[in-house]
Amino acid sequence: MKVYENISLREYNTFGIDVRARRVVVIDADEPLPVLEEPFLILGAGSDVVFTRDYPGTVLLLNPDAADVVMQPDGTVVAPAGMVLDRLIQWTLERGVYGLENLSAIPGTVGASVVQNVGAYGVEAKDVVSRVEAYDLLERRPVAFSAEECRFGYRTSLFKSQPGRWFIRRVHYRLSHTYTPNLTYRALEALPHATAAELRQSITDLRWSKLPKPEEHGSAGSFFKNPVVDEAVYRRIKSEHPDMPEAHAAEGGYKLSAGWLIDRAGWKGRTMGRAGVWPKNALVLYNTGGCTGPEVVALAEAIQHDVQQQFGITLIPEAIIV
Repeated sequence: MKVYENISLREYNTFGIDVRARRVVVIDADEPLPVLEEPFLILGAGSDVVFTRDYPGTVLLLNPDAADVVMQPDGTVVAPAGMVLDRLIQWTLERGVYGLENLSAIPGTVGASVVQNVGAYGVEAKDVVSRVEAYDLLERRPVAFSAEECRFGYRTSLFKSQPGRWFIRRVHYRLSHTYTPNLTYRALEALPHATAAELRQSITDLRWSKLPKPEEHGSAGSFFKNPVVDEAVYRRIKSEHPDMPEAHAAEGGYKLSAGWLIDRAGWKGRTMGRAGVWPKNALVLYNTGGCTGPEVVALAEAIQHDVQQQFGITLIPEAIIV
């Protein structure tokens, strides 16, 4: 266990927001958790977090350098929650197990990918996760969840709905020794995908052609969820805006493109203070240089207001505001 006092969190969030924490504790997956008698925050790579102020308590991190991955004979891979997801994907390809390729280049940890049920290019975490090992901070005991018990939904899970209760230690992935490319995201069909390595590189290149790299411009990736509306709302907006992309059927109705709504509301490429909307992808808010959390929140609220006024739709942040 490593303990740091009064430390900047700038290196612990991909938005690059410079706030401080009273204490940061870094532990390995099998170490006992410290007794936490003050406010605490469980943090992965900070790729979906926007800090709006200094944190007055303890930030709890799993050691990001841990690499004690285990592959079982049936292709199940067990990975420590603190490991960077993209690093795990490379590990699986080097050992001939497949199924995670479409999640390449997502800047987050294994544990955070489960909390958020991350998804990209036709695959979500729920499609490949079979079991999650965690620690119940309320009842002070280890627990394990099947995929069904994780209550995965669109960018959510049991763990996200009960923040601060579950400390994820390890994630089990149900993978395959046979490479079968998932090309349900149609743009992938035209890209190299004969091997898993080719598909991974194609997805990586595609992602960075649309999104800012964290080392160049801070961001939290997709800032808003794609809204799901009923058929009547979808038909109304489609009749008023025939150029709107076709909606995808989703549980509860039709999933619209939040990026298109933000673009049509006039925000793509605009800035407010030191926060901006990425010129190549209106779904992404980014740090133009030295921005603060309140600046990001102010920009997000202005976007929400304009989308609501123009389309009657409330955008819900995917990013977590702290």
